[in-house]
Amino acid sequence: MKKIILMGRSECGKTTLTQALKGDVIHYHKTQYINHYDVVIDTPGEYAENASLAKALALYTYEADVVGLLLSATEPYSLYPPCVTACCNRPVIGIVTQIDHEGGDPDRAHNWLALAGCDPIFRVSSYTGEGIWQILNYLREPGDVLPWDTAEEAEHPRMVLSDKYGAL
Repeated sequence: MKKIILMGRSECGKTTLTQALKGDVIHYHKTQYINHYDVVIDTPGEYAENASLAKALALYTYEADVVGLLLSATEPYSLYPPCVTACCNRPVIGIVTQIDHEGGDPDRAHNWLALAGCDPIFRVSSYTGEGIWQILNYLREPGDVLPWDTAEEAEHPRMVLSDKYGAL
């Protein structure tokens, strides 16, 4: 599979998406440093929010095949300036997270990612599994064996042990 680096502000769903892509049980875990998994590089949101730490993200994109910019459907603003993807030498996809959130606006987040230059743009819910299969298919290379054989298996609701506020 292609290796993807996930970038976005704190609490946009990078770690939860990582768990969903791997088929893991969803549990809250604050990312403190850049984590390398088999095909996912999970980054702390503070790196995208702080100009001096953002330089590290630029360096880590060289270890990935694809850059994934995440934007929650609940965001009141976009972290990404227009046409920001033009400065990246990797394909940049957009991922709208938390599409199942009651107060979210997935269309607005989708438009902001399109304005930043992301193509394609995926809409996902890590809790319900919606959209997970499309990302896995995008990252799939010939000969890859995925943890699931069908979209129905990949997009089933995940077991959630806790959210960021504690046990559900």
